[in-house]
Amino acid sequence: MALEMFDLTARRALITGSSQGIGFALAQGLAAAGAAVVLNGRDPGRLAEAAAQVPGAGVLAFDATDHDAVRAAVDGYERDIGAIDILVNNAGMQHRAPLEDFPALAFERLLQTNIASVFHVGQAVARHMIARGRGAIINIASVQTALARPGIAPYTATKGAVGNLTKGMATDWARHGLRCNAIAPGYFDTPLNAALVADAEFSGWLEKRTPAGRWGRVEELQGACVFLASDAASFVNGHVLYVDGGISVSL
Repeated sequence: MALEMFDLTARRALITGSSQGIGFALAQGLAAAGAAVVLNGRDPGRLAEAAAQVPGAGVLAFDATDHDAVRAAVDGYERDIGAIDILVNNAGMQHRAPLEDFPALAFERLLQTNIASVFHVGQAVARHMIARGRGAIINIASVQTALARPGIAPYTATKGAVGNLTKGMATDWARHGLRCNAIAPGYFDTPLNAALVADAEFSGWLEKRTPAGRWGRVEELQGACVFLASDAASFVNGHVLYVDGGISVSL
């Protein structure tokens, strides 16, 4: 009976930024739990390659930072194909530079990709979920939702905003039957972190700084995502779940 609460059979999940990295791993995890997954990104070719590796996966290409394009894509999908029961807002980017030299254009791109996309896609999907009286939204935050480190202050600001927007979504939409939560990954071996993984000095520091003593593996995020998407989390709302090997609780 307990395991049945995690079953996502007959539910459809849209995962933004899911042609690689964390988004792709989360799509695989949701599919393994029974969900029909829909991969999203801006490059149809890369999406097709990723979808070929997930049985039954669909694709929906759109730019998550373009409000009108998001609305048209989501409304069209709901009208022509079917309901989106689960949304994972994963699209994101990073830019590293000292704050005093941080390029203004890079700052604007971070705002659009990491936080505005969560608003655009979350709102477009939530409108349909509200009409049905149910749905699960999972936003991908970061250990930087709570912590900062040199060279990524604007990224930290965007991920702090994701955490608070998640709380706001829950506050506005829980009464309509929606559950809105976030996963905050620590340091994971992904394409976004490739330069850091290759940096022996940084990896050595991270292994000492993290109680678990290592980088995270993207598949270790799948359980948290399945939980928050499923009936097992029926009374969990507005929560930011840290999956970080203990780095956020240890000095």
